[in-house]
Amino acid sequence: MSKKILIAMVHVKCRSLHYPRVGNIIRLQFPDNLVPWNSEWPDYKPKDFTASFVLGKPWADQDVSEPNFCPKWNSIDGNINRQSFMGEYRVKDKRPLNPVGRTGLCGRGVLGRWGPNHAADPIVTRWKRISQGAMVIHPKSKKNILQFVAIQRRDSGEWALPGGMVDPGEVVSATLKREFLEEACRSLENPDSLEENNKIITSFFDNGEVIYTGYVDDPRNTDNAWMETVAMNFHDDDGSTIGAISLEAGDDAVGVCWMDVSQELHLYASHSDFIAKVAAKHGAHW
Repeated sequence: MSKKILIAMVHVKCRSLHYPRVGNIIRLQFPDNLVPWNSEWPDYKPKDFTASFVLGKPWADQDVSEPNFCPKWNSIDGNINRQSFMGEYRVKDKRPLNPVGRTGLCGRGVLGRWGPNHAADPIVTRWKRISQGAMVIHPKSKKNILQFVAIQRRDSGEWALPGGMVDPGEVVSATLKREFLEEACRSLENPDSLEENNKIITSFFDNGEVIYTGYVDDPRNTDNAWMETVAMNFHDDDGSTIGAISLEAGDDAVGVCWMDVSQELHLYASHSDFIAKVAAKHGAHW
């Protein structure tokens, strides 16, 4: 696959005109051929924006202009992972450059870290079944219908995977479990069943398969800060564990449900691409 085609695929949502979560930030618009940094554009001067609510937060970097901020780019910097799944990224004027190219906005936007901001996305699936337990077959494809746990994001209203940011020093497996519990399973916090539910959840999340690692076409991305993720599939084949637990939205979610997998899905960032990979893996309807 050529680099030009790759860029066209992954740099779409992060080049949208209106930057998310802040009302009046507009991206510089330009054609696809000017996305790569090696495309000559001497007059490229997009708006420099970092949200005020990011500044000074314990989970965020300092500004690169601060004399005591000396990050180790492309490395494990203390307990902060500044490495990219895309390989070594360039740093210009003390700022890391988005490895996929220009986005029409520089600064950090609403992201905490300069460079890669690492997330984890659990894709929890089961087969769709009728009340008697038989799997539901799609009338056109004649394939079984797969379902996944989807949450409705509080910030944008879009449906998405129940993922989140990897905390400094945290292993990805812990992030996947934590985010799923916080965003989709508040019902498991019932003290009467907490211990038993924790056993079920821990056992279930010990057995996942990596679906994707890398750059995410996230609307929050800028020229100097971007999202990367590890997406893993956790499948309840007979629906007896996670598939039988009552879902309840929490944390950053305003809704949660078991959603049917199909190519008609329109999800946040690159999440539809991850779901397509999971459908192919299980030979499910798409």
